[in-house]
Amino acid sequence: MKPLKSRLAEGQVTVGSWLTLAHPAIAEIMARAGFDWLTIDLEHSVITIREAEELIRIVELLGVAPLVRLSVNDPVQIKRVMDAGAHGVIVPMVNSPADAEAAVEAVRYPPMGKRGVGLARAQGYGSSFDHYREWINRESVVIVQVEHIEAVDNLEAILAIEGVDGFIVGPYDLSGSLGVPGQFDHPSMKEAMERIKTVGLSSGKVFGIHVIEPNVEELRQRLDAGYSFVAYSLDIRMLDHACRSGLDAIRSKSR
Repeated sequence: MKPLKSRLAEGQVTVGSWLTLAHPAIAEIMARAGFDWLTIDLEHSVITIREAEELIRIVELLGVAPLVRLSVNDPVQIKRVMDAGAHGVIVPMVNSPADAEAAVEAVRYPPMGKRGVGLARAQGYGSSFDHYREWINRESVVIVQVEHIEAVDNLEAILAIEGVDGFIVGPYDLSGSLGVPGQFDHPSMKEAMERIKTVGLSSGKVFGIHVIEPNVEELRQRLDAGYSFVAYSLDIRMLDHACRSGLDAIRSKSR
């Protein structure tokens, strides 16, 4: 299978999911399920950097691209997760071209970036640094999150930054920045989403969205709408949904 970056550049549709629980069995189960990529979430979870490395290792060894959603657009955190072997990062709250450029520079080594050089898992613990140096410029993935109206206003310029492979919408934070948190049917939210879709389709970059609930029909709708980088639910919602739906089905028959 082609590397994730190549598939994104070719406009192929990819479907991934989100890991917020640190147990290695969960990462293994989800990687074996057949997702194209899995994101280890460091923003809205209690996963540590040590646990993230273990999850990255499991996902990668099972042939799935491991990404990390950062807690903040921080060059030190980017360096650490990339050294741990992440294939790329999903960067929260990228509201300007400068934010996007900083993320790309933190992923890449000089002269294309500003990342400090160290020897860790990604570099074969020192045995394959030359190979990794070439790989990082060729295959590393940077996805920016559009989750503020300022990012929507600057979207064309953000996506024009070399090294940005695409973006994913954060609908909850975006609605919050508009003063209507969680009101996805509000006219201002609909207007923002329409602009995002228009810019995304014309940008040549992948544009994505997170389908939070494990709802297959909503997943189909997002794919039919042209989203090509779609996160299908997350570990905790899949677990909760499976438990509740099974119990509800049994209890409804006993009434």
